[in-house]
Amino acid sequence: MPRPPRLQVAGGLYHVTAHSNFGRVVFRGDEERGQFLAMLELGVTRFGWSCRSYCLLSTHYHLLVATPDPDISAGMQYLNGRYGQWANWHRGERSHVFEGRFRAVLVESESHALEVHRYIALNPVRAGLVRDPEQWPWSSLRALLGHERAPSFLDIETVLAEFGAAKATARRRLRTFIRAGLAADAA
Repeated sequence: MPRPPRLQVAGGLYHVTAHSNFGRVVFRGDEERGQFLAMLELGVTRFGWSCRSYCLLSTHYHLLVATPDPDISAGMQYLNGRYGQWANWHRGERSHVFEGRFRAVLVESESHALEVHRYIALNPVRAGLVRDPEQWPWSSLRALLGHERAPSFLDIETVLAEFGAAKATARRRLRTFIRAGLAADAA
């Protein structure tokens, strides 16, 4: 029996994850992570998406993207397919980089969107890679907080507007919100 079609909506906001195929890693190092971000930029531009957050680990990644058209599947096929082909060429390998389908959860409320931001930012801490989420260089958090230049595909204005009208205030509130999740994890 075929699997049911994926829910795709115009104007949808999705928490997207894709995991490595058994026995492989998605990103072996900084060069591969950088290449993935370059391909993410191409995908965001091609499909007109708004990328609100991202985090790249070794075995998987997380994205928070808004799609003006109902095209999450087409965009993810483009991104994962293109990166998978490049990674196999770069490594001199031949097999699937990603396991099965990507996972996409439709975010249906503002509070859910905020929790997804926090979940994505805290992922490297929960994976034991860093103690502070602001230390992880392969996440959008550092750019959102103004610690580094943001990639052109990251929709900083939309994210910060969720936390306040003034950038400095919004960044302070975002940082406090993320740190509250960190404190809850430690308790």
